[in-house]
Amino acid sequence: MKKTVYVGMSGGVDSSVTAGLLLEQGYDVVGVYMKNWTKDLPGMPCPWKEDFQDAKRVAVQLGIDFKVYDFQKEYHQKVVDYMIDEYKAGRTPNPDIMCNQEVKFRLFLDTALADGADMIATGHYAKISDSELHVADNTDKDQSYFLYRITSEALSKSLMPIGDFKTKAEVRSLAKKLGLVTAEKKDSQGICFVGKVGIREFLEQYVTTEPGAIVDESGREIGQHDGAIFYTLGQRHGLNVGGGLPYYVTGKNMAENSVYVTTDLDNKRLWHKELQLTDIHWINSQPDMSKTYKIRTRYRAPLIEGTLQVAPSGHKKDQNTLAVALSDEVRAVTPGQSAVIYDGNRVVGGGIVA
Repeated sequence: MKKTVYVGMSGGVDSSVTAGLLLEQGYDVVGVYMKNWTKDLPGMPCPWKEDFQDAKRVAVQLGIDFKVYDFQKEYHQKVVDYMIDEYKAGRTPNPDIMCNQEVKFRLFLDTALADGADMIATGHYAKISDSELHVADNTDKDQSYFLYRITSEALSKSLMPIGDFKTKAEVRSLAKKLGLVTAEKKDSQGICFVGKVGIREFLEQYVTTEPGAIVDESGREIGQHDGAIFYTLGQRHGLNVGGGLPYYVTGKNMAENSVYVTTDLDNKRLWHKELQLTDIHWINSQPDMSKTYKIRTRYRAPLIEGTLQVAPSGHKKDQNTLAVALSDEVRAVTPGQSAVIYDGNRVVGGGIVA
């Protein structure tokens, strides 16, 4: 009996090809557009209508059923509110990771299964094998970093066929062969849900900021910023502080609304060889703490060797804090971002930088 797969169709070429591929492979395919965000921002219209129409056109071209799931309320609670709260606390969150954890591989999966699906599929560049998550064949496009918080149970009911493609050109070539209207569509940029808008412009709609001091390493005020919330560790641009050498953000104090900077690229606050991770998630099982793993401290950052040590906080069974010792120093490891742990091409899990 044919398996029914609900494909999350975003209106882009990757999810379009995913639907076409699975149809060719003999699955009963249903396309689903997730309506997560529809709000326009000043001067920046949300592209959801165009994306929705493109997803619908592809479904018609492929001759598959098409549905819309309205997740706006849950999305705002689980992803948008989380992101705003993290920025207010002085951290730099990754909304794409939370979107995958809470919406695509929890809410969408549960809704699709209740609606008659056997499995779901997405256009992510990653691979699934025996309920394990692996790096995509196209390492330039690999998105496994954003997927490390998925459960093995969710992976057992998910497909990511794009992970088998070596290049984006191959994906577009197949889209052309299938005659899909999205074959030449450009990849989306910006925040996961707001199209081309930058994070600063987005936050300005939700938070009130006050100017504050930019302080150098000798404690001297050398300028004014327009809101500490907008600055992140290691940042160089947007400080508007003159004086020859470039300044880099080394930290901030949200309570005092101060941003700390240095001209010294060797400043110890910019470099870390040890990380503390919280909110740990293992995809399959807790790793072997005696092994050496590869760690990625931000998307596209090079992998670096590291060892792990569980650091229980209080309760014996509380293993939600992890110490990571890296083989070399890494620049601008930012609180709120994720460090993802790899064993070869397999994603073990990871946590949030404290």
